[in-house]
Amino acid sequence: MLNSKKKYIVSGNSGIKAQIQFADQKQEFNKRPTKIGRRSLSRSISQSSTDSYSSAASYTDSSDDETSPRDKQQKNSKGSSDFCVKNIKQAEFGRREIEIAEQEMPALMALRKRAQGEKPLAGAKIVGCTHITAQTAILDDGGDLTHWIYKKYPNMFKKIKGIVEESVTGVHRLYQLSKAGKLCVPAMNVNDSVTKQKFDNLYCCRESILDGLKRTTDMMFGGKQVVVCGYGEVGKGCCAALKAMGSIVYVTEIDPICALQACMDGFRLVKLNEVIRQVDIVITCTGNKNVVTREHLDRMKNSCIVCNMGHSNTEIDVASLRTPELTWERVRSQVDHVIWPDGKRIILLAEGRLLNLSCSTVPTFVLSITATTQALALIELYNAPEGRYKQDVYLLPKKMDEYVASLHLPTFDAHLTELTDEQAKYLGLNKNGPFKPNYYRY
Repeated sequence: MLNSKKKYIVSGNSGIKAQIQFADQKQEFNKRPTKIGRRSLSRSISQSSTDSYSSAASYTDSSDDETSPRDKQQKNSKGSSDFCVKNIKQAEFGRREIEIAEQEMPALMALRKRAQGEKPLAGAKIVGCTHITAQTAILDDGGDLTHWIYKKYPNMFKKIKGIVEESVTGVHRLYQLSKAGKLCVPAMNVNDSVTKQKFDNLYCCRESILDGLKRTTDMMFGGKQVVVCGYGEVGKGCCAALKAMGSIVYVTEIDPICALQACMDGFRLVKLNEVIRQVDIVITCTGNKNVVTREHLDRMKNSCIVCNMGHSNTEIDVASLRTPELTWERVRSQVDHVIWPDGKRIILLAEGRLLNLSCSTVPTFVLSITATTQALALIELYNAPEGRYKQDVYLLPKKMDEYVASLHLPTFDAHLTELTDEQAKYLGLNKNGPFKPNYYRY
């Protein structure tokens, strides 16, 4: 993710899989959550989305002042100028947006209420790096920040207690540092937690792919031919949503297991070259580079829509399109027509950046799940006794995932079945969990 504010960041992927412990294993994690109220039907719209996708802004280039916030002299209602935001006059609107978002974040609000008394992060200085939305105003998570500190200010690691990382790229970088023996502080890998993988990747993208495409193109999905590059959790969500809308969906994959899953789910597995001339939409979600090359772009049909749902902005070779023979035409915010000399044009969304973060809102409920997980990881790292965590990457325990999930169940008026003593003994489980072994695949 990418913007600013936290000092515990996250981890990546070497062969080491260490399990973390809680500073206090009895820290109310075995307690059943109380009902926090029914889910509000209020729709959360972040400031970034209203800027880009209001009925007016979506058809014209933004006329907003492009002056850098660092170059502006602004004061808030209390006369302070110790901040850096684009427009402080939007503070009241932003506060209302945050209040709406809080209605869809039951677990994070419950955790905040509990922390008001315990103050588990008192005295902590937290720096973060994230996309700015109303929801992340509550909590930020990292990505590029660790890499930036490591390259620019390595001595700062002497003062850092740990890192919490949620992004794929951030985790990968941290595992690389760990493998090379260069990781200076403990790091927690939130990205590979069940709650993050399923809810942020699968369920969230299942909704945001349609939202982003509809907002930017006003297209109809029925009958459209779509190729989705990658069938991980994000790819699965995109394919399920488009199939349900009546699209004809093709899948490309390098992993035979994911490829077989795609086939069993009813999707045609192809190579991109086999369908690139006929498809109406190309969606990348691999996390790799140069998935869609200039050769692919040259062969696409007129008005083909190209977008990225993967973590990185390198999946589509956008740089290859910035050549003298091609004309770029901005038709609305985050939508460019790239026009070839023969008149053919493709529709490029968000210049190859993440569609779901650039062109749609992320469901607040999903952010509540991932943000609560990150907050708990922060609390654990900050309060852990000296020596509990070494300079390594740690995976979140199943118990924490289950606790986060349980905090969100009251939103749906859901009631968990409880094991009897006899049943728990038969399964060899604690009645309060964890209920699955670490190797279990959800």
